[in-house]
Amino acid sequence: MAKRPMCLLCFLMMLSLGTLELMGISLIRGNPLPLNVQEQIEAHPGSMICGEVEQHENTEFSQSVYLKKTYLIHQSKKFPIENVRIFLKKEEDLKPGMRILVKGTLKRVEGPANPGGFDSRQYYACRHIYYFMKNAVLQKKTAVYSGYRQLLLEIKESCRQILKEAAGKDAPVFCAMTLGDKQELDPETQMRYQLAGIIHILAISGLHISILGMGLYNLLKKMGLGIWPAGIFSLGVMLQYGIMTGGSVSTMRAVTMFLIAMGARITGRIYDMMSALSVTAMMILVESPAYLLDSGFLLSFGCVLGMGLAAEKICALAGAEKKWTKALVSPIALQLVTLPVMLKFFGEVSIAGFILNLLVLPSVGVVLTGGMAALLLGILSIPAAKLVLLPARVLLLFYEHLCSLAGRSGWSTWIGGEPEIWQIVVYYGFLIIVLFMGQYIKEQLRKKKAVSEEMELSEERAEAGCWKLYAIRITAGIFLAVGILILGYHPAGSLKVICLDVGQGDGILVETPEDHHFLIDGGSSSQSDLGRYCLLPALKSQGISWLDGIFISHTDQDHINGVKELLEYMGKSLTTIRAGYLILPAWAERPDAWRELAEAAKTAGVKVVTAGKGDELPCGKVSFSVLWPEKNATGKDVNEEAMVMELSFGDFQMLFTGDIGADTEKKLLAAGGLEDVDCLKVGHHGSRYSTTEAFLEKIKPEVAIISCSLTNTYGHPSPETVERLKEAGSQVEYTMKNGAITVETDGKKLKIGRFRKD
Repeated sequence: MAKRPMCLLCFLMMLSLGTLELMGISLIRGNPLPLNVQEQIEAHPGSMICGEVEQHENTEFSQSVYLKKTYLIHQSKKFPIENVRIFLKKEEDLKPGMRILVKGTLKRVEGPANPGGFDSRQYYACRHIYYFMKNAVLQKKTAVYSGYRQLLLEIKESCRQILKEAAGKDAPVFCAMTLGDKQELDPETQMRYQLAGIIHILAISGLHISILGMGLYNLLKKMGLGIWPAGIFSLGVMLQYGIMTGGSVSTMRAVTMFLIAMGARITGRIYDMMSALSVTAMMILVESPAYLLDSGFLLSFGCVLGMGLAAEKICALAGAEKKWTKALVSPIALQLVTLPVMLKFFGEVSIAGFILNLLVLPSVGVVLTGGMAALLLGILSIPAAKLVLLPARVLLLFYEHLCSLAGRSGWSTWIGGEPEIWQIVVYYGFLIIVLFMGQYIKEQLRKKKAVSEEMELSEERAEAGCWKLYAIRITAGIFLAVGILILGYHPAGSLKVICLDVGQGDGILVETPEDHHFLIDGGSSSQSDLGRYCLLPALKSQGISWLDGIFISHTDQDHINGVKELLEYMGKSLTTIRAGYLILPAWAERPDAWRELAEAAKTAGVKVVTAGKGDELPCGKVSFSVLWPEKNATGKDVNEEAMVMELSFGDFQMLFTGDIGADTEKKLLAAGGLEDVDCLKVGHHGSRYSTTEAFLEKIKPEVAIISCSLTNTYGHPSPETVERLKEAGSQVEYTMKNGAITVETDGKKLKIGRFRKD
């Protein structure tokens, strides 16, 4: 560190910022508006804002526009609110640099509502965006715009069109790799690449910048340009390229380090990668400290740190001295450095990536070069662009086959779950010790080599007495194994029921003390792609790779569409999560949704069974008892004949009532068997026609959980129902207010956790 002051300064800066975050001093800025103004705009939708267009893109349902230098106009006053992302109702002809006046619903960017959920608040805070405006309508716009930024936009659009014509169905992948544009990239393609551990090749990174930047520099040198003009021209081009491709944090890191490297080259100075990395990190963190919590920042810098600092030490530990052995071992160093980051943000790590990257990375340059060559040739001739893309397209086909093999293997990922801060600290402590061991072995081997050359000793004699080095290697392996085990350690012993915030719908995750896992429903009428963006991340964050059973109360879409999506992912090998049983209500008449769900389960290799009144599923110390429907139920009224279950563990009972109404509640009361419960999952999202006084008087729930969206057309939860629950002495919890609600018990004491604390 003493020889690298920039590294020391960067370390101290990151340590200070991390300490502030752990002390509760958030790196994410608070609300940029005064509290009274914030309350007023939330109470009266229809805010007016003015800002400068930074960039815009067309989504499936609206036009998304990023504004900078924005201010809110409220009661004839202007309040600066930095950057805002707006969603226009209809597409408008906008250009970068224009100032526009828009009216719409201004909302603060929210944090995640569920375990494993994407943290929009943190992601956008890095970019100084604290508000979204939905249903925006353009009021005015200026005629003045930035010709330079518009030119970059038009160049990017022209490049996109060339790739569409030349690359066909592979165009979205080439657009992602060369232009940083993932708008049209198929979600399934992204999931396959992520599962295989090669998703990084679709992002603009150091590999891309070095290939393009150094390629251009070397080409200009061969054309006769001197070091200074070739270097400065390359710097300028790569800087514009970084701006044109969107300026993601990985692009910013790669471009800045390229600028430093090229600056060193043209001035005759020595380039030090670790110092350049440190300077780049500090520049980004000074501009926005919240990047310290950003997965893109941590992974991008972690990979370079692994390659520049850890790789040679891990190679020394592994005894990798030859070039090909170092090529095999070096990726392991990257994985070891970034392992906690991957688990913290994604809950899983690709094991297949260790192997597949050895096959992919050497050839990625061909794909990237082919894409760039096609862009240049496409200006003159699309057939020529198609021709030059052929090798690259063949390689993409090869990558797809590798991804498919990884998906079908079943072992391609380790779902280790989201670690706690203490686990991450302990793991990195072990890793640092291991790296010191690697450094020690590296120095000892260098000394032995020098001595053996000086004394002309044979290899056998030079290796004699190396038992100490072998002992260090074994110890290092033990340290790494223990560190990884600690990182993936999740203590059991209690029952956890997590009522996920799925908006207008239901989704409940049950984890038993014996480490069995069940899903009860999983659907939403207010959130799209629930399986991908809610269920999968929640399962991964809890370290769940196997579901013992999936219970379906009934077949309304707000209870099943996420489950169906999850089963389809299993069937297509887009996830390594698997399930044992799909448990459907025992109806005589089975609607189409019931049959479609059963078919999706069979395709995924999940056994389909039915359950009705009287059925029980014992699972260690926990048991599920089905109280409804009758086994001769017709299934015509899916709500009233929904599956009702009681979960028991020790002295704890929890009742799940699906979407039943007052009629079924009366039948359950008449049938007997109901008793006091500790927790009630309130029926039909808090509808006024469910959860009657008589029903509550019988079960007397200590805690009642309502799952619904904040705004819905059904009026859920009904004020009458909430009042009945409070009169019954129940503590009412809402997913719409506090995100996922966790009920945890040891069979006696009950603890309630709310995912959203603010």
